[in-house]
Amino acid sequence: MTSPDSPPRRRGRPGGSSGSDLLAVARDVFLSHQYAGATMDAVAAGARVSKQTLYRQYPSKEVLFGAVVRDWVDRGRDAMRPHLEELRQTEDVRQGLLQLSRILHAGVLSPPVLQMRTLIAAEAERFPEVAADYVRRSWDHNQALLADALRHLSARGLLRVDNPAVAAEQLTWLMLAAPLNRLTLTAGAARYTPDELDTIAHEAVTTFLERYTG
Repeated sequence: MTSPDSPPRRRGRPGGSSGSDLLAVARDVFLSHQYAGATMDAVAAGARVSKQTLYRQYPSKEVLFGAVVRDWVDRGRDAMRPHLEELRQTEDVRQGLLQLSRILHAGVLSPPVLQMRTLIAAEAERFPEVAADYVRRSWDHNQALLADALRHLSARGLLRVDNPAVAAEQLTWLMLAAPLNRLTLTAGAARYTPDELDTIAHEAVTTFLERYTG
């Protein structure tokens, strides 16, 4: 549900990139060539390390792919937390939900997140444990945080939510389903205008509030 911002890549040391910098290079290779077309040679060249050095850290392309996805999740794992804390504290639930929708659109619909979701989905059968870890520590984690925020708003009397987990799922898909579906199926080519996304946000929030207020 979130868009991790990649930090500016630092210049590699004379020995080349390492740690998260190396995994960022590997991620670019996987995204550019997909799993089947990516090679350890290309990663080593991009990171300016020897193949021996790369293989010492990641003995195979399979291990490297798993590390890339875990690093991606780690980078963005808590990106939504401050925004959901703002929602918990809002005095105007409509405006709070509209702001959340804008945050979700900016994050989940961004090219880097769409590309990673597509890559992980394409390789889910080959690497089910990697995909499951991504879902559990990224999507499910953020859904749980959203459910907790909705529970808090309900306790404050701003919403009437009996099942926060279900409400969180409904809210997320009201905000994201149509644009995420279109962008995924067109490889990001059929972009939405800001006005179109704003309309989706307002309609989603109106529908949600009709169900969970009053």
